[in-house]
Amino acid sequence: MLTPRSLFPLLAAAAFLLSAYANAGSGANTQSASPARSNTTAGNPITGEGLPNPAPKVTRNWGELPEGRKWGSSAGVDIDPKDGHIWAYERCGAGTFGAGAPVTCDSNPVDPIFKFDRRTGKVLANFGKGIMQTPHGIHVDRDGNVWIADFAGNEAGTKGHQVHKFTPKGEKVMSLGIAGKPGNADGQFNQPNDVVVGPDGSIYVSDGHDGQGMTTTKAIAEGIASGATARISKFSPDGKFIKSWGRLGVRHGEFRTPHAIMFDAKGRLWVADRGNHRLEIFDQEGKYLESRYMFGRISGFFIKDNLIYAIDSESGPLNHVGWRNGVRIGPVDEDRITAFVPPFEREDRVYQGTAGEGVAVDRVLRAERLLAGLCELERGHQLRREQDQRSRDAGERQDSLGASDQRREPAHDSALVTGVTRAPEVAEERAFGGRREVI
Repeated sequence: MLTPRSLFPLLAAAAFLLSAYANAGSGANTQSASPARSNTTAGNPITGEGLPNPAPKVTRNWGELPEGRKWGSSAGVDIDPKDGHIWAYERCGAGTFGAGAPVTCDSNPVDPIFKFDRRTGKVLANFGKGIMQTPHGIHVDRDGNVWIADFAGNEAGTKGHQVHKFTPKGEKVMSLGIAGKPGNADGQFNQPNDVVVGPDGSIYVSDGHDGQGMTTTKAIAEGIASGATARISKFSPDGKFIKSWGRLGVRHGEFRTPHAIMFDAKGRLWVADRGNHRLEIFDQEGKYLESRYMFGRISGFFIKDNLIYAIDSESGPLNHVGWRNGVRIGPVDEDRITAFVPPFEREDRVYQGTAGEGVAVDRVLRAERLLAGLCELERGHQLRREQDQRSRDAGERQDSLGASDQRREPAHDSALVTGVTRAPEVAEERAFGGRREVI
């Protein structure tokens, strides 16, 4: 959101799923998004121009809701690690959220959590009624348990500012934080954004949403004085508080809205520090390791097969000049963008478009073809760099003999790029949330 507790409409509320299997009878309408250029491997990571689009087809209104239900806003989607089906939530029909929102999961107590069949979009599970106020982050652990961060509190002070754990069948088995009571004490939350379970079963929660609107040193100091949070809290597998790290600020290890978190294959914790326009990487004890800056003003991200898929729903002419919304894709070990899924266009989103807040990458069927194509692109870039270096070395030797530089572009590079641009033909975009214009 552009301001704390913003009441923007659903333009940034949809969650996105990059999927590589065909639509199996969902009845959704499809349309083609603008294809990426296929004649270049270089591109502009800020605008996305010239970068390949691995998900050029859009399926609108994917995912069936129970009769009488309408999609509200959403900011979360995840993949079940056991069966590949899709978990998401919707905010009980709420099109806005935060203080004063006319509809919440407290005022409209319907089941907000959904499991959808990955082929048909039909509901496989639906639960969570009467427990939360405003679901925000979602995580499915390796045992299939579903974790939800409940971002805001209700007027009665009896719900919200908690993290809940549910079994795959919907039984609530754990709650962290104090219901309806925001705060910065150990084990307490003040607008929890996201939750993830670590490799050893420890629980990590990113806490504090208001920092992104603090754009001056004075505002940050006032936020700290008021008790606003911007931190990661760690709990034992049974829910006992262990430690927290981070505060409002711009230094490494400080945050202005740690909006999403996830572990990579090396066991490192990645944090989308949205207000500071970066990804921060830590070890499991909170030691700062490194950062990434090329992925925009990140609302959500997903890591799979050494690639990062980061979705930017908030960059705009007033807060991140020139940067387009959309999904930026790049290698885990480099701060570099190799592909871009563009946003949808809206007249009231001048120069930026509109994209969702959550992203997940399907790991079944033909997804490997899409990801293999992106890996080929990476390999092509590396081969090209090596070839260019050999050519420069050879050119220097020839120059010393009075010869001209005969460098050439490697012939295999264009073939690899062609392979990448063909791979998306099997891809589909699916979306969840208020607009459900998906990837």
